[in-house]
Amino acid sequence: MILKDKLNGKKIVLGSKSPRRQQLINQLDIPFEVRVTNDEDETHPEGLLYTEVPEYLAKKKSDRLLNSLKDNEILITSDTIVWCKNRILGKPESREDAIEILGQLSNDRHEVVTGICLAGLGKTRVFHVSTTIFFRKLSQSEIEYYVDNYRPYDKAGAYGIQEWIGCIGVERIEGSFYNVMGLPLQTLYAELLAFVDG
Repeated sequence: MILKDKLNGKKIVLGSKSPRRQQLINQLDIPFEVRVTNDEDETHPEGLLYTEVPEYLAKKKSDRLLNSLKDNEILITSDTIVWCKNRILGKPESREDAIEILGQLSNDRHEVVTGICLAGLGKTRVFHVSTTIFFRKLSQSEIEYYVDNYRPYDKAGAYGIQEWIGCIGVERIEGSFYNVMGLPLQTLYAELLAFVDG
C-alpha cells in the first residue's frame, strides 16, 4: 500500500519555512500543511558528533511545535549541515564568506548530512542521512559568478546542487541527490511508512 492510502485520515505537518523542502515533500504525493514558529535558535551543545548535530537541531525544531499537534498529525522537522575538512560549514554571512566556503569545497569532497525528526502518534523517531559530494576544481571567476548571480546566503555550504554551480562543478555524488537539496525523499518515505505502521 502506498503512503498516501496508508495515512488513512492522518495528516502530515511539515515544520519548515524552506520553499525547497516544501517543494520536495510535495513530490511524495501526500497532502501536508506547513507549520512553523518564529524561534530560530539553531545552537547545539559542544561535543556532538557532526552527524548528531542535524539530528539534535531537527529534534529541537520538533519540540517547539509539539504542543500544536493534534492526535491525528505527524510532524516532520529537519536540519541540514555541510561537513568539510573536519568542520561544519553553515550558511554564509556575506559575499566574502560564501566565496571562501566555496573555495574550501573546490577540488575536494564533503558530506551533506540531513537530520530528520518524525513526531506524533505518541512517539518520536530521529535519524539522519549522509551524502558525499565531489567537486572539481572551481576557478575564482566561477565561484564569484555563482555567488553574485545566485546569492546562496540561505544555503548551508553556500550552494544549491540543483543550481548552476552543481551543474558545472559536481563530478559525482555518493548517496541521495535529494538529501543534498534538503530532504532525503526515499528514506523519508520509508521511515514514514514504518512510523504509521508502528
